[in-house]
Amino acid sequence: MTADPHFIPLALCVLTVSDSRTAADDSSGDYLVSALTQAGHRLADRALLRDDRYLLRAKVSQWIADDTIDGILVTGGTGFTGRDSTPEALLPLLDKQMPGFGELFRSLSFEEIGTSTLQSRAFAGLANGTFLFALPGSTSACRTAWERIVAAQLDARTKPCNLATLRPRLRER
Repeated sequence: MTADPHFIPLALCVLTVSDSRTAADDSSGDYLVSALTQAGHRLADRALLRDDRYLLRAKVSQWIADDTIDGILVTGGTGFTGRDSTPEALLPLLDKQMPGFGELFRSLSFEEIGTSTLQSRAFAGLANGTFLFALPGSTSACRTAWERIVAAQLDARTKPCNLATLRPRLRER
């Protein structure tokens, strides 16, 4: 497959999952919004929700039902505490999981935080033709994921292949 030689801006949403953060101190969400816009993508929507699997599922379902949304970046709720429920909320919505994302993220994260990375349940996949990346809530984890994995895969110029150029074929049956 030959990658498109030109950048293709995508419409992306950012969802912060937190019981303690507010819009005023959402550093992880702020980082992701800044990173995606600096890369040339468009912020389609942003939300901050408490860690409640039904609220998360409802918001993400709304976004994946919208044909104009290309991807969703979720930060938070991927740990092991009793309140962390992002995987339980969102994995059932996926049509296809992307196991390599979580594996690669944890491998890169190991370089930074050692064995603490085993507590991360970061994951990615595809839901109704929309990419979904679920990242830990720390800004440094979001930076690692964006700068070392996600940005390149959402850039049509990345070779030998990338997710951006797959967009037209994602809903094939």
